[in-house]
Amino acid sequence: MGLRELLQNTEAPAVWLLVKQPRRFKAFFPGYGVFPVLNVATVLTPPSRRACVALLTLLLAVPAAAQEAAPAATEFQYPLAVAARADGVVFVADRNLPGIWKVENGQKSIYFQASKKFRTPLNAVRCLAFDHQGKLLVGDSATREVYRFDDAGTPQPLTKGWIGIPMAIAVGADGTIYTADLELHRIWKMPAEGSEKPVEFAVINSPRGLALDPDGTLWVLSTSSKDGQIQKVNADGKVEAVIKDHPFNLPHNLVRLADGTMYVTDNYEHCVWKVTAGAVPEKFVAGTPLDRPVGLCVAGDRLLVADPHIRTIFAIGMDKAVSVLISSPVPAK
Repeated sequence: MGLRELLQNTEAPAVWLLVKQPRRFKAFFPGYGVFPVLNVATVLTPPSRRACVALLTLLLAVPAAAQEAAPAATEFQYPLAVAARADGVVFVADRNLPGIWKVENGQKSIYFQASKKFRTPLNAVRCLAFDHQGKLLVGDSATREVYRFDDAGTPQPLTKGWIGIPMAIAVGADGTIYTADLELHRIWKMPAEGSEKPVEFAVINSPRGLALDPDGTLWVLSTSSKDGQIQKVNADGKVEAVIKDHPFNLPHNLVRLADGTMYVTDNYEHCVWKVTAGAVPEKFVAGTPLDRPVGLCVAGDRLLVADPHIRTIFAIGMDKAVSVLISSPVPAK
């Protein structure tokens, strides 16, 4: 019997749980942590303290330390973003690890293991990029933050929780950092060292992907903007529609090559699109072995694609040849 059914059938109607009251829960039951997917809290009309603790411990609460004591994963869980360093080392953001993997010489290892406790750094990692000095940048929606990994491998926050849901990061040659915020429908701009209050650079509905030209032109991929799914923003913040209609079904990320060609991952279409100037977008690679591609980056003369549902990072050549860079087994359903 599920939690909801159990509560509906209990003979003690006074013992039911309010939603979205985690602070009250912590005050009433110190030492207990609540599973964030339930986001359940305190008791409306508290019966005895002992009865409440027994019920909540059975149904949904465990000591907070136990939430962080799970054994370290050895396989991808939900790899949704990928970034390739200049030396060929690949980093993968894993939403359900949660944390970051490092892939080198065909082997993966955990680069950073985040806590499973909500509102802690990288608990809900979303995107990756490298700054102008080759340092890894990471967007995390659990803490509404963009982090830079220091030389010791520790993520350092660049704002004070200013970003809502950071979905993509792009970095200029001077270190300027642009972040696509899916929650606030903004593109934020901040200097290389970060800022407590990044500057609003552009307002674009549902931004998911970013690509930056050397001249400072920012290309923005949108899920559903009425002004089109690819827009460009010049250095002064002026927005211009490029793909004015909606050819993509559920686009996630884009990259732009030196010749101006763009590629877009589309989860619902099971494909990677190719976008060239003056032409209708075409499916570059579609269907098997791709499943639901999300993450995308350029690695030398190839594209790397993160396909989270099948726990795979694909490499795609410009000749459309698809190979598996690295993968993990998918549990049987």
